[in-house]
Amino acid sequence: MAGLLVVFFPFILLAFMILMERVESPLRTVSVEHRVEEFLEEARPAEMDTFVREGFPAARDQFDRRRKLSRLLPRRPIRKGRHAAS
Repeated sequence: MAGLLVVFFPFILLAFMILMERVESPLRTVSVEHRVEEFLEEARPAEMDTFVREGFPAARDQFDRRRKLSRLLPRRPIRKGRHAAS
């Protein structure tokens, strides 16, 4: 009996390690909670409407496209007041 334990223990340990790797891998990615919080803080009304009508994945895709597009476009300088110098 002890001989079987010695033979099978490494395989049992290896199987346990593989199982734990599969359990831990989703925990290493960005949490969904953080993504939802970021979306709710920065979403525009159209994106919120998409969120209500189609769900989070569609709204998040629209949100990500807008943010990606805004990074590609050049930014205009912000003018203060009506007669700001050009």
